[in-house]
Amino acid sequence: MSSLLYIKASPMAGLSASIAVADAFVDSYRQIHPDDSIKIIDIFEEPLPAFDFKAATAKYKIMHNEEHSEHDKEIWEKIVFTIEEFKSADKYVMAVPMWNFSIPYRLKQYIDIIVQPTHTFLVTKDGNYEGLVKNKPIFVAYARGGEYPSGTDKEVFDLQKRYLELILGFIGFSDLRSLIVEPTLAGGMDIANKRRADAIEKARQMAKHF
Repeated sequence: MSSLLYIKASPMAGLSASIAVADAFVDSYRQIHPDDSIKIIDIFEEPLPAFDFKAATAKYKIMHNEEHSEHDKEIWEKIVFTIEEFKSADKYVMAVPMWNFSIPYRLKQYIDIIVQPTHTFLVTKDGNYEGLVKNKPIFVAYARGGEYPSGTDKEVFDLQKRYLELILGFIGFSDLRSLIVEPTLAGGMDIANKRRADAIEKARQMAKHF
């Protein structure tokens, strides 16, 4: 029995193409693996801890074994809880829309919480980085209002998939699978609905081998 963590990074619920595709993937996965546990984190509903001055100073005090207060400890424990919740899963699914060519700010906040030295990555003796979240597959459903095909002059605007794959790879993920729904706006509703339906069907098929 495995555990799957499904991270929803869109506030648009039923209107979200990325959630529709990721939901189809998870539903298909659930039918194939009925005994697996599935936990959903809705990034826009989850009370994420702030990673502000207080959290940053608590982190450095504790990680460097410096004198710290009980309040420092409480702040850092909330960060560590979120990290451990993330790391505890065996498999991952994410629904990620493109916002201003990148990712939603709440997902960036979540990433800034979980990407921490000694927890999700290490700096090796030779100065290189080693990710600690290894041997776990992740499926990401991306949605974009425009269209940014690989190999075209518009590819440069895609800081969504490129950034997310970079940071996931940084913390150790090597089995990254994805589907892109585009355009969800620029081509009109007929094209958007067709691309969405095609991606949903493909997601169902991909889930069979996850």
